[in-house]
Parts: sequence; C-alpha cells; structure tokens
Amino acid sequence: MHQIDLSGKVALVTGGSRGLGKAMVIGLVRAGADVVIASRKLENCEAVAEEVRELGRRALPLAAHTGNLADLDRLIEQAYSELGRVDILINNAGINPAIGELSQQPPELFQKLFDVNTKGPWYLASRLAPRMAAHGGGSIINILSVGGLKPSALQGFYASTKAALGALTKVMAAEWADKGIRVNALAPGSHHSDLFDSTASIPGFVEGAIAASLQKRVAETDEIIGPILYLASDLSSFTTGHTLVSDGGYMVL
Repeated sequence: MHQIDLSGKVALVTGGSRGLGKAMVIGLVRAGADVVIASRKLENCEAVAEEVRELGRRALPLAAHTGNLADLDRLIEQAYSELGRVDILINNAGINPAIGELSQQPPELFQKLFDVNTKGPWYLASRLAPRMAAHGGGSIINILSVGGLKPSALQGFYASTKAALGALTKVMAAEWADKGIRVNALAPGSHHSDLFDSTASIPGFVEGAIAASLQKRVAETDEIIGPILYLASDLSSFTTGHTLVSDGGYMVL
C-alpha cells in the first residue's frame, strides 16, 4: 500500500502563516517534510514555525511579498542557504481586494492583483525550477480557485488572474517534465479560512456558498490537506499539468 512519506523533503509555502496556507504547512510537516513558511508578516510566520518545531521538523520563517520579485529572490536564496533544497513549492499566496463591476475598477488595482496572483507565482516557480532539476526534480502546486474556472459577476480581476495562473500551470508542466518536475494546480471551493470567514458578515454570502455545492456545506480548513498531500507526494507521480478541484461539487452545478 502506498504511504505518504515526505521525509527528507523541503516544502516552501507562500501565504503559509494563516488559513489554508497554515493548514497546508501543518499537513506537510505531519507527513515528514521540513518547511519554509513565507508571508508578508514575519511574526505570523514565526508563530507557525514554533508549532512546526514542536512537531519535530525544521522550519524557516521568512517575510516575503509575492508581488515583490526582489523578495522572491531573497526567499529562494535563504531557503537554499539554510535548508539546502526545495522539493515542493506551493504558490498559495493570493489577494482579492477588487470585488465589484469591471467598469468601476481602477487599472492600478488590476496590476496589483496580477502581480501577486499571477506574476509572483510564475517568477518563483521559474526561478526555482532549475535548482529543483539539479537535485532530481520536485512538485510545484499552484493554488487557483473555482472562481478562475467558473467566473462570476463582480470577480473579474480575481478570476482572470487565477485563470491565467491555470494556463501557466500547463505551460510549466510541459516545459519542465523532462527535468523531473511535476506541476499541477489545486482549485479550492468554499473552505473555512481567514479570507472566507471574513466575508461571513455579507448578507447571504455563506448561505449562497452552501447552496452552490452538492454537499451543501462549507469545507473545514483542514480538508485542504488531503488534496495537497496527493499532489505533493509520489501518490501523484503520473499526474502533471492537471487542475484538481476540491469544491464539494460546485463545478457540477
């Protein structure tokens, strides 16, 4: 029987200090991985790093803004300097401050979303890929959203940046397959997280999310761990260029 064993592996998770990103970090650690935890606020990364160390694994907390390419260069250098390698990259960091009609959105806000949601993940993956290849390959997971697969009104900027990352995922998979690097995407539906729960005060939002899934519920935060471990581990050794959806059946409706 196949076992998920990430012992000896190092995973880098952007947006890894809270919500779904933190759940991913803890799931990877429980499977044996050491982790680089990156987000904008160092103190939040350090708090998660303490939890990781209590579980007996190495943790490197680093402050990095995914929209700042110089930050990403430093992130890579520090990860390799202190932990020696990166075998798993999870491009999880993302923002969505542009909810509203397209005709009312300023151009600079589109650029802000594109820098964080699309350009940053491309840059980090493309600069890590040659190093991954040098030590035998690895797994890259780009976090999308069902909003990028099934766009809705008022979500144009966010949906378009996630859809673009989905296209880049396929290109990355095609370009790096011969280097031993698998590249896949994960598109979550409604999961409890800081981001989702902060919208609970919007009238009808949670009710709409529940009604939109076949399972008629919002997933718990930790339910993201199963899909992540599948894509990160050898259980998905023959899977690349794929988008795995974890949405309770939202895409069916």
